[in-house]
Amino acid sequence: MYLLFEEAGKFMAGRVLSEAESSAQVELDSGKRVKVKAANILLKFEKPAPAQLLAAAQAISQTIELELAWEFAPEEEFGFADLAREYFSDKPTLEQQAGTLVRLFEAPHYFRRAGKGRFRKAPAEVIAQALAAIEKKKQVALQIEQWVKELSQGECPAAIREQLYKILFKPDKNAPEYKAVVEASRATHLGPLELLIKAGAIDSPYQFHWRRFLLENFPKGTGFAKLEAPIIRDELPLSPARAFSVDDSATTEIDDALSVQGLGSGTVVLGIHIAAPGLAITPGSPIDQLGRNRLSTVYMPGYKVTMLPDDVVQTYTLQEGRDCPAVSLYVTLDEATLTIQGSETRLERVHIGANLRHDQLDAIVTTEWLDDPAFSHDIDPQPLQHKREQLSFLYRLAKDLKAKREVVRGKPETFNRPDYNFRLVGNNGAEPKGHETVQISVRQRGAPLDLIVSEAMILANSTWGSWMAELGVPGIYRSQASLLPGVKVRMGTKALPHAGIGVKSYAWSTSPLRRYTDLVNQWQIIACARHGKTAALVAPFKPKDADLFSIISSFDSAYFAYNSFQGAMERFWILKYVQQQGITEIEATVFKENMVRADDMPLVLPVVGAKDLPRGARVRVKLGDIDEVTLDVTGTVVARLDTVAETAATLEDEVEDEEDVVAGPIAIAVDMTENDTGALTATSDNPAP
Repeated sequence: MYLLFEEAGKFMAGRVLSEAESSAQVELDSGKRVKVKAANILLKFEKPAPAQLLAAAQAISQTIELELAWEFAPEEEFGFADLAREYFSDKPTLEQQAGTLVRLFEAPHYFRRAGKGRFRKAPAEVIAQALAAIEKKKQVALQIEQWVKELSQGECPAAIREQLYKILFKPDKNAPEYKAVVEASRATHLGPLELLIKAGAIDSPYQFHWRRFLLENFPKGTGFAKLEAPIIRDELPLSPARAFSVDDSATTEIDDALSVQGLGSGTVVLGIHIAAPGLAITPGSPIDQLGRNRLSTVYMPGYKVTMLPDDVVQTYTLQEGRDCPAVSLYVTLDEATLTIQGSETRLERVHIGANLRHDQLDAIVTTEWLDDPAFSHDIDPQPLQHKREQLSFLYRLAKDLKAKREVVRGKPETFNRPDYNFRLVGNNGAEPKGHETVQISVRQRGAPLDLIVSEAMILANSTWGSWMAELGVPGIYRSQASLLPGVKVRMGTKALPHAGIGVKSYAWSTSPLRRYTDLVNQWQIIACARHGKTAALVAPFKPKDADLFSIISSFDSAYFAYNSFQGAMERFWILKYVQQQGITEIEATVFKENMVRADDMPLVLPVVGAKDLPRGARVRVKLGDIDEVTLDVTGTVVARLDTVAETAATLEDEVEDEEDVVAGPIAIAVDMTENDTGALTATSDNPAP
């Protein structure tokens, strides 16, 4: 005897070995023996053989017209044999019964399952909806098939072009556009990104990088809702100091300024004045929510996305010619020895006498100009009139502060490589299109004006960080346990040493218009300035405040994403520069196996032919093709430019610097290994920064 039974949604048949009241032992054609519950047994038969019955049932099922079967079916619940009698004859054959069972089972839009071998008719309106859905699915499948054909032939359908960034980076795996890209990639054996590039889906490499970044970080766009900047209602005294700022010409968010009082008296007071949006913006306010959502200004060559609306920024920025509200740190120093004698924080207004621009003045404010009062240029620019003595003192102080930090640090900070400035000709701050002429200029790290500002900001951040800790007021700190390889800078709420800078604590506080962490710390510093030893009771953020930890986590993530994007766009524009200048060969230095760094531009790239060359070797490299989408360029070493002895001498002076990132993969969210119901996982087989 044989049995037809259902197991895990499948119909099986086999020979009965033994049978009890509640179950039967059955041997399948494969030889496997299974235990079948009595409730799962649908038919018992002597012949034909199980395989023959299943084959015949499948064939007969396809002859049954579903619409007609639905008409014949009773309104109440019924069994498959009941419908076979209605559809075929009063005495349907075994094959007809089994065929009816298969047909009912595979048509749930017509017949709902009510138990083992039992069914109910679906309502007519449900059937109509189901048939419409089936037809729609059929049409979608045909559309996908057409798109796959076009993609495989190197053409990009308009619908896929419109969904390009979503498909690659935030896909809906059920969307037909996504499925078409997956199927075309499989058919052509090309990676999804390579497939779409060949199909012409990416009109502008610049827009590809920009829109990818926006999708990930600004899905609703970079614009701001109209918000009024709250006014500062505090009655702030006017400081006797006359301050000046030092920034790049493109800077509109002027957060910090400096002043010097008492030169020639033996006691000098250094003023570090920070824009004070924290005196007006309150935690939880609409403008605070904007800042907390963005967390930082995003920088890239020729353009930026500000953390706060420009109207708000201009309300609090330290604008030349204005008496600006400020959180000021006054540091009293011995003029001769530069010993710090004390510090004081004040909430006040300070007059901003000038907004100096270092890119216009670096060539004037040189070491010689600062150190030698007898040295002069033909004409000193007007902004520098009456500031030379102050700048000379500040430069002397900056060098002293740096030297003292290096003692704590354990080794000097040596900047062997310059910084580079990118200028897009004619851009004037508008959103770039990607085809602008780019100019790249060198700015040596540690230039006098740069050193003056950086040391003053380090002094403020470390002083305020320690002060908050002394008063028991939590802040957002950056710390580094040591300079050992692999020890990273971390953010936290405790005042811990920063070995990389050489200070006992470091709390970002000097850029509240550009970084949200600095605005948070400014609120805490304001509480300290107003309430002193009781500040911990009234500061917006209390010890172990969950909000602080949330802000740190969000900021870390956003800041990494923004910096990565800035690096990618700088690489885009340096590759553009190479193309625009017709550069085919460069001189470079090997910095690790098969990797070189260009000597006179901010470009690192993999090369062929440097495997056996030591680190520090100088070489001439012939450049290969440039891919503006993947930001990839390779090179071939064609000559060595130095000797072994020269390389050894260079390495003796070289200081370990941060890791260079040449090209990491573009992590696209198209998984070529998934099936129709599988989950998406990111794949990354396309090089990018």
